[in-house]
Amino acid sequence: MGDAEGMDIHPTTLPGSALIDLKRLEDDRGFFARAFCEQEFTEAGLDPTITQCNLSYNHGTGTLRGFHYQLEPNSEVKVIRCVRGAIFDVIVDLRPESDTYLQWFGAELSQDNYKAMYVPRNFAHAYLTLTPDATTIYQVSTPYTPGAERGLRWNDPTIGVEWPIEVATVSDKDANWPLLADNPDFADTLTRTR
Repeated sequence: MGDAEGMDIHPTTLPGSALIDLKRLEDDRGFFARAFCEQEFTEAGLDPTITQCNLSYNHGTGTLRGFHYQLEPNSEVKVIRCVRGAIFDVIVDLRPESDTYLQWFGAELSQDNYKAMYVPRNFAHAYLTLTPDATTIYQVSTPYTPGAERGLRWNDPTIGVEWPIEVATVSDKDANWPLLADNPDFADTLTRTR
């Protein structure tokens, strides 16, 4: 990956994922920046496919959404940007063949830093709001497919995410995803993470 012409694309500790910074062209009016470019994504080795764009608004601080992912052949690439307030955005590598299998990476995305998280296929994604009225935009490569949707428990000890603030609100669905230790989808691969 590396430096793109209109964006700075930085690999994270989980191969295939990235944090994206804007390159701002500033003047006395404010700034202009390229937030997405198919060519730059391709040159950086990222999948540029975008078929859907979603907006998520959250009332309060400490609202948790996730972890969500979709099974093949409906796995998704996601690009998440916080356009109001701030969130702590987290991804988990679900590729059994990966050296970083079941490891997580998190970063603050905010209206002030303009960062975006690039989430590759076969990763789970979640975020926790750090401010009230946090609003995110998701660009996704594959439409939501209810039968393919799966999730991980946000506080699963096998993953061990260190959330920066207390979780105040989580949906019943997200609170009740099975723990990895009880999930048959991960039973054969858990022994190598312990």
